[in-house]
Amino acid sequence: MPTFAAIDIGSNSCRLKIASVVQHKLKTLYEDREVTRLGESVFQTGVISPESMANTIKALKRFHKAVQLHVVDKVRVVATSAMRDARNASAFREWVRSATGWDVEVISGIEEGRLIHLGVVTYEPGAKGSCVLIDLGGGSCEVTVSHGGRVKQMVSLPLGAVRLQQEFLQVDPPGKEDIARLRQFIHRELARAERKLGKPKVQLVIATSGTAAALAEGSMAVAAKLPVRKTPPKQFVRIKPQEAATPYVRKLADKLLKMNKLQREAVPGIGPRRSEIIVGGAQVYAALLERFELPGFRYSPLGLRDGMLAQMLGEVDLRTEVHKKIEDERWAGVLEVCHRYGIALKTAEPVRLHATQLFDALAKVHELPPEYRTWLQAAAMMQEVGKFMSHQGHHRHTQYIIANSEIPGFSPEQRAIVSAIARYLGKSRPDPLDRVMRAVPVEEHQHVIRAGVLLRLAAALNQDRASAVVGLKTSVYPKRIVLDIVPGRGGAELEGWALKKEADYFFEVFRRELFVEVA
Repeated sequence: MPTFAAIDIGSNSCRLKIASVVQHKLKTLYEDREVTRLGESVFQTGVISPESMANTIKALKRFHKAVQLHVVDKVRVVATSAMRDARNASAFREWVRSATGWDVEVISGIEEGRLIHLGVVTYEPGAKGSCVLIDLGGGSCEVTVSHGGRVKQMVSLPLGAVRLQQEFLQVDPPGKEDIARLRQFIHRELARAERKLGKPKVQLVIATSGTAAALAEGSMAVAAKLPVRKTPPKQFVRIKPQEAATPYVRKLADKLLKMNKLQREAVPGIGPRRSEIIVGGAQVYAALLERFELPGFRYSPLGLRDGMLAQMLGEVDLRTEVHKKIEDERWAGVLEVCHRYGIALKTAEPVRLHATQLFDALAKVHELPPEYRTWLQAAAMMQEVGKFMSHQGHHRHTQYIIANSEIPGFSPEQRAIVSAIARYLGKSRPDPLDRVMRAVPVEEHQHVIRAGVLLRLAAALNQDRASAVVGLKTSVYPKRIVLDIVPGRGGAELEGWALKKEADYFFEVFRRELFVEVA
């Protein structure tokens, strides 16, 4: 069974998790973490500093050795807030590629939240009911309202611990004016979140990441009324708390404002590195829990890398529950795009059905990977969203909308593939030098071209929208393909004419003649 590796390049730290598939479930083999503060300079200057780059590359090289040692079959590397903001992100991605051979995928805040949600609801007890998920990282904070294991609402806020430290808390301990500016900024961002999320009526709040772990342990010390030390103890007695109540989180957050770094280190759960960035994160948690009238939170060690691994499992093992969940998320995302851009499902659905029918019937001809069935279906549903902008040149608009929309379950690369399939339905043909095709990995070019031909045939089968849908029978021979059309209520002359126009291009791509017969 395959072995996967998930690498999360965060604004504060880099994390690695390696897991193998055992009886349709993931078994963790190895974990590693390194604090690299990639976002520290980004939130001040807008660029990643050479020092931060070097530290991160050093950690990634160590991860690379572990990946090789465990003979990993598939590696996914994602980067989050700092890389989203950095002007020199492309230079860093090239450095990573030259040092490790890995391609870094910069994901949006919403996709980050979706993957965290996927990891938590898949593995955290009780998370499949109604709950709120909070993940406060180095650069951003994702808040998700979940019900029945599905995302209901989500917001990504620029309230990461490293970002707040760099922008508001340069003096230790912070002054009154710095604290006032910090609280005002947090208040503004949480007001924006409240407008979208409302006040969720849930009893379970799950918080992930290092800030939540530190606050959970520190708030227990506050609840137990432990005295504040002036210096860290020689040896910590580590405890693993599960929950933190809102009043104690607020009390701890306010205490941290008055402490210097050495005093913060002495608080249980807050080590030397965390003490440098805990103040802003604590204020966010306290304000968020109070504003949304939440009782507190339960800490979970799960996070982004667990969602990445769950996604990889679901994409290769079709028998898993997570596979169905990912497919449901993707389909809901596609339908949301269709709804947003005024696509009538009664006209889009027949195109999808014909595209699927052609994909299955011509499997030995097109030889596309199984995942292209999903990419083709998505392209079929969204192939006319560009008409929302303009009928003229709508295929170009369609490509742009699909490639740049947040569609849950589709990575940027996958959206690029779907958008390219939907792009070339008019007179133009795919060209490797086109801007659209340059966004698609070279090894996928031939697949995109072949899937595009199938979509052209499906679109040709749906010319007369006022008539009933035509039927289709496909016959495959060594040198030719025969499409037998069963006319709908209004006949099938238009569809037959449109299909015959595709015969030359079909032969160019598949080296087989295309014959169309109307019953």
